[in-house]
Order: sequence, then C-alpha cells, then structure tokens
Amino acid sequence: MHWRILAIGKPKLGFARDGIEEYALRLRPMATVTLEYLKPAAASEESAALLRRSEGMHRIALDERGPQYTSRQFAARVGHWEQQRVKEIALLIGGAGGHSAALRAAVDEEWALARLTLQHELALVVVMEQLYRAYAIKGGLPYHRD
Repeated sequence: MHWRILAIGKPKLGFARDGIEEYALRLRPMATVTLEYLKPAAASEESAALLRRSEGMHRIALDERGPQYTSRQFAARVGHWEQQRVKEIALLIGGAGGHSAALRAAVDEEWALARLTLQHELALVVVMEQLYRAYAIKGGLPYHRD
C-alpha cells in the first residue's frame, strides 16, 4: 500500500521539518510514503487541488469533525485496508482555512487527530508519527506501550 500525504504549504517551522524527516526515515522499511506540498490559495481552491491530486485514491481528510481512533484502532484500520488490497491512500491536510464542504463530501472518510484544530505543520508531524506507530504495532516493535 502506498501512502500519499497531500498538505497545503511546505513546513516552515524547523522542528516540524525535523519531525517529518525523522518519521519518514523510520517509515521507509515499513511503508511507502510520499509527501506532496500544494501551494496555499483560497480554501475552496486548496480543496479542489487536494481532490484533483488524490483522484482514484482512497481519500481521508484530516478534520477535527471526523472520528478519532486510538493508536491500536488506527493500526487495525491499516491492517484492514491492506487486507482489502487498497493500493493507495491519500491523507489530505488542509491549509489555514480548513477543508471545504465539497471536499468533505467527496472523501471516503474523515479522521480527527484531536477535537482541537491543529496547525497544519503540527498535524503533519502527528500523522507521520501515527503512521510509524501503526506499523510498529503491526510489526510487534516495542515502540508503542499501552
């Protein structure tokens, strides 16, 4: 399975770039992850660009209105998608204006990292860490502790 993370705007915060790079390195032996940064624009234009870039993929919008999962539940979802032979999953991270209603209606599902609104660079770090954690759980690595 290939993960394509589409985010509005390149990370400017040094600690966020470092965190993204760290988890990208850790994920390499476990999963294929591609990061793509799209140019900031009006919220509706950003949403349209995210939808165009994710055409044909299983789309998941990161949005605080979506369901939340524990790390073990998310790892189980990853396993389910693998068993269902989902080839490509697009995680969509909006810009400062969030996702449009049209994007939220067009995606396959939504996922809330928290009920809090997270700045997109922080959301990207959290997503990368949770992907790594999911694969560590699935692989029986001692990274995750309940």
